[in-house]
Amino acid sequence: MRKLQMVDLKGQYEKIKDEVNASIQEVLDTNTYINGPLVHEFQADLEKYLGVKHVIPCANGTDALQIAMMGLDLQPGDEVITADFTFAATVEVIALLQLTPVLVDVDKNNMNISLEGIRKAITPKTKAIVPVHLFGRAANMDAIMEIAREHNLYVIEDNAQAIGADYTANDGSKKKVGTIGHVGATSFFPSKNLGAYGDGGAIFTNDDQLAHTLRGIVNHGMYERYHHDVVGVNSRLDSLQAGVLKAKLPHLDTYNKARQDAARKYTLALGINPNILAPTICDSCDCHVFHQYVIRITNGKRDALLAHLQEKGIPCAIYYPIPLHSQKAYAHSRYKEEDFPVTNLLCKEVIALPMHTELDDEQIKFITDSILEYV
Repeated sequence: MRKLQMVDLKGQYEKIKDEVNASIQEVLDTNTYINGPLVHEFQADLEKYLGVKHVIPCANGTDALQIAMMGLDLQPGDEVITADFTFAATVEVIALLQLTPVLVDVDKNNMNISLEGIRKAITPKTKAIVPVHLFGRAANMDAIMEIAREHNLYVIEDNAQAIGADYTANDGSKKKVGTIGHVGATSFFPSKNLGAYGDGGAIFTNDDQLAHTLRGIVNHGMYERYHHDVVGVNSRLDSLQAGVLKAKLPHLDTYNKARQDAARKYTLALGINPNILAPTICDSCDCHVFHQYVIRITNGKRDALLAHLQEKGIPCAIYYPIPLHSQKAYAHSRYKEEDFPVTNLLCKEVIALPMHTELDDEQIKFITDSILEYV
């Protein structure tokens, strides 16, 4: 059996090395390291793939979220609602901009932001909602956009984990996740479904004026060289990373299908155990692209299982062990433990298994057998 890895980037690279190497060599040959042709080509390719009018590349996913909020001209003290159960970057940028993060619980079934939690959290100071498409599963964007319209709020999609996922609206139409709200943000961290070989990120929008504002913000607030019209940052996707991403983008749907196929095999094997809650997988849509494959262990043996798997050489991780409302940086008197029953439960039950494009049947069987023999 091949060595088990949480993410197998080397195996993926071996299949596309000629394309990737050619892109990198082009940058080296032309010395166009910053804002070179490959950046613009990748931007155009991604706009076409997503079906969105504007893609603004930037340095990383956290910057993408921050710049999106800056572009909406949110003011210090404005409240921004987001999920308690997610990676800290989402709430981090809200706090950095001196906005007020308002954390709400998540749905027990899909682990995405609770619609009821959003509704209860809205106040006259609320200006935006940041749904996170957690682990690769699309949040309920019809309902979120309806709430936003009702209260005149912005929707900023955190799409760091779900690029390529489709959202099927109530009217039957399909859109790529990240292109439904007023603005979306994604990360090209190497382990993502579409990952660079370093850091990278991008912002998406169909709003022409907002896109213009964002393009200035990512480049020191300049629209004309040495003319600083807005307060900006230095956040660019470099040409080497753009070359890697341009080479990988045509394979993204295949990568996502490989993840979905692996997830089906995991769930088929693990779903027979009453102490394991495994993700459901749609046969008719691509609403979940499995950036992570996360199960819940309901009999109190999660931490012991983690140790058991690690002893057997099976990499695994807990996403996320501590709720954001309990983190020292984001704790606040407004939060009460009874407001976060699902998040508090998930933090005690979830465990993520190896998930990548190169998983084979022998590896999946070894992993699932090792879990079933213990749980």
